[in-house]
Amino acid sequence: MRKLIYQLHLILGIFVSIPVLAWALSGFLYALPNTVEGGAVEKIDSARVKVSPGEAIVKARELAGKALPTTALTLLMKDGRPQYQSVGGLGADSIFIDAETGDARMSAQPTWKTRFFREAHFYFFAGSWQVTLLLLFSGLAALSAITGIYLNIVYWSRKFRRRPARE
Repeated sequence: MRKLIYQLHLILGIFVSIPVLAWALSGFLYALPNTVEGGAVEKIDSARVKVSPGEAIVKARELAGKALPTTALTLLMKDGRPQYQSVGGLGADSIFIDAETGDARMSAQPTWKTRFFREAHFYFFAGSWQVTLLLLFSGLAALSAITGIYLNIVYWSRKFRRRPARE
């Protein structure tokens, strides 16, 4: 039984490690704005914010021409100006609303690096299979972890088990 679980663990490790590695690396690089986006993280100048979050959502809806299911509204400094970024209902695109003037514009097309990391990190490349692949790889990763835990328990319990004294 232990040999079967060991072999299963090794096989799962091969299948799970590649997508998990891609996901981890893309998430790591995606978290560094200078690496992927080419921008910098700046401190928000709150004195320059004149538009409320509610007004920003209205401006985003006006630009889109429909009521958007906004899932995130983030205030950030972009190009030296305070801006809201409205996300939701547009796929991978977003709308930027200037927090001083209220001017809204669609986000610029992402660079090839940004598109690559979004595709890799969020499995956008999979289309309608995105959720299925995420669930499949999550299940395989969980099974790999469970078999690894079992093998460690068996290994360490045998290692520390008392051996009979020699006569």
